[in-house]
Amino acid sequence: MGSALYDRIGRGYTATRRPDPRIAALIQDSLGDARSVLNVGAGAGAYEPAGRSLIAVEPSRHMIQQRATGAPPAVQAFAEALPFTAQAFDAALAVLTLHHWHDWRLGLREMRRVADKVVVFTFDTSDARRFWLTEAYFPEIAALDQRRCPPVAEIADELGSCRVETVAVPCDCVDGFLAAYWRRPEAYLDPAVRAGMSGFAALGGDVIAPGVARLDADLKSGVWDSRFGHLRSIDALDAGYRLLVAS
Repeated sequence: MGSALYDRIGRGYTATRRPDPRIAALIQDSLGDARSVLNVGAGAGAYEPAGRSLIAVEPSRHMIQQRATGAPPAVQAFAEALPFTAQAFDAALAVLTLHHWHDWRLGLREMRRVADKVVVFTFDTSDARRFWLTEAYFPEIAALDQRRCPPVAEIADELGSCRVETVAVPCDCVDGFLAAYWRRPEAYLDPAVRAGMSGFAALGGDVIAPGVARLDADLKSGVWDSRFGHLRSIDALDAGYRLLVAS
């Protein structure tokens, strides 16, 4: 699923999906003193740490084609069959990608096979009410994510001994993943913004159009602000994003 989906949406992916420096700093810190890093499901290369020896693995050729000039080398392959020898890297990194893998457990085992440390940035689907967009306007995305994204508790169990950190989404997050615009609801009316979010890309227009129309109407009428306007006064939101680090 992941490769085909990103072959479809990947052509303009980098227009809205850029690394947020605050999230990047957390990921950089989590890698510790790892000198060699494998970025699994690397996409266009967001959050790849500088100053380290890095190789990217990505199944979608359209995503690979959007990697910046001079970016670390990328291998077209799947997480479930990493083409590297055991313990070839100090660390293996996976950023917002497990929900696109055919077999996430096998992918994590492959990461453990090739690296001493595993770092996973993902999101927890255990409480869809955490985020107003999926609670009130697009429950179909929440249902989709609950089917395709493993719960954080199960990821932690698979990794074994690991720490789990909450990654609050800043109100001005520059990486346009699903919850990035939680304090800027008007952004979700823009099809260019939605185009970089796999949850929207996986739904048909017959599902997206009514939800967008409801959100537009609620913003114009003030209903959104009456329900969720308190969010406009806070700087960061726990929308379920988590960083797991296993050594």
